Amino acid sequence: MVLRKRKPIGFFAAAAIPVGIAAAFAFQATASAAPVASTHLVSVASKHPTNNPSFVVPPGKKHHKHRPSVEMRAYKWAQTQKGHPYEWGGTGPGFDCSGLVMMAYRHAGIHLPRTTYGMLGSRKLVRVRIPKEGDLAFYGTGHVELFRKWGYTYGAHDSGTVVSLMHYNSFWKPTAYYRIRTKR
Repeated sequence: MVLRKRKPIGFFAAAAIPVGIAAAFAFQATASAAPVASTHLVSVASKHPTNNPSFVVPPGKKHHKHRPSVEMRAYKWAQTQKGHPYEWGGTGPGFDCSGLVMMAYRHAGIHLPRTTYGMLGSRKLVRVRIPKEGDLAFYGTGHVELFRKWGYTYGAHDSGTVVSLMHYNSFWKPTAYYRIRTKR
């Protein structure tokens, strides 16, 4: 067996690594302190995939932007109607309970029946025990609102009120919750 001698590493070669690291940190410090031209920022932003219309997603990779659920889109639209008056049979600008729910889901791309009874008979709804924000909250069989969180629903309550968030209690609370069936 032949033993090989190791060549000694020169002083400058061994010191080059720490000096290189120190130089990188020094460069970062001066680069972050230096002003950046606005044209540079524009050129960098235009090369980002989300800002570049010619960007092509490679095969096997999915490029998705997060899109809110149907329930959240309906709830967010209903919130934009806050303060509109209750109007029996109204579908805007004044609303009754089912008119607001129907229009909220229509703006989210789902067509529900016009009345509370029609909604309860719709095949688009599936009953849930634990509702999420934007699900339908039915009070008995004659009133519907959008579920916000436990203790709160959002909707057109009754004559003389406006579209708003309602805090329900043990005497007047939802009896059933439904979610929109999105898959067949």
